Amino acid sequence: MRFNWMRALLLTLALVAAASGGPALAQGYPSRPVKIIVPFAAGGPADNYARFMAQRLQDALGQPFVVDDRPGAGSIIGTDAAAKAPADGYTLLLMSNTHTVNETLIANKPFQLLRNFVPVAPINYSDLVLVANPALAASSTRDVIKLALAQPGKLNYASSGQGTPYHMAGELFKSMSGTYLVHIPYKGSSGARTDVIGGQVELMFDAVTTMAEQVRAGKVKAIATTGKVRSEVLPDVPTISESGVPGYEATIWLGLMAPKGTPKAVVNQLNEAVSKIVGQPEVRQLWSKQGAVAMVMTPEAFEKYTRDDIAKWARVIKSAGIKAD
Repeated sequence: MRFNWMRALLLTLALVAAASGGPALAQGYPSRPVKIIVPFAAGGPADNYARFMAQRLQDALGQPFVVDDRPGAGSIIGTDAAAKAPADGYTLLLMSNTHTVNETLIANKPFQLLRNFVPVAPINYSDLVLVANPALAASSTRDVIKLALAQPGKLNYASSGQGTPYHMAGELFKSMSGTYLVHIPYKGSSGARTDVIGGQVELMFDAVTTMAEQVRAGKVKAIATTGKVRSEVLPDVPTISESGVPGYEATIWLGLMAPKGTPKAVVNQLNEAVSKIVGQPEVRQLWSKQGAVAMVMTPEAFEKYTRDDIAKWARVIKSAGIKAD
């Protein structure tokens, strides 16, 4: 029987491509449902945007993308579960700058972010807003500082847990304003938000995308926003920087990661799909009305962005002497 060299060569090339995780591997991806683990409580920005992205990724890639909320321990529980999942593209992590903070703030974790995960794509970022229960005798940043200085340790601020952007915004505020506020960590932002509205806690840094509606309804007072410039969603509310703490800035940003070892072709396919979704004019317009700004980067650029954010918060935590409660 005559040996077919061309057939043998093609077979060899196909086997090499499959073994190396090259583009051939991604051609059939996804062939079954993909899980997005959200290590934060339901109802917060991470959960909301995870569900937004899951529906559109499902539409784009033809398989269900299922959100799996696993809150607890300042994102550690859900993140650890994602880190231990098979690196096959069928488990993703919805992460935020909570994770870049925790690289320094929480030393004894069962994972390291860039050792156990590969960055896939960013999603968006938004400013925070410092709000107060309406009964608090403070309506501005300077009022809060004055009250905190007059009664050290009497004012409380809620957060969704250790290392979250809400927690770090408060710690940065304390450090830069020379005040002492008591941190009250919750298992999720919904519980924290409910107790500020109910008056059990006086203050909270929360995402503009989530809290603006409560401000408009009069359930909380907006003291100041945390960006470099005023939020388009709350244009009448000054920034903390312009109203008492010059140079102050804190945001919340979200992205997707996958367990380390996930095939590069799959990472690239997901990055392309996410980038197309967040780049759509109607999505950008919708998010802008909510106070969020879409982010588009390659996996390599997103990895650098993540490394830089880890380094930024390491400097803040160490210089301010911030400790996990």
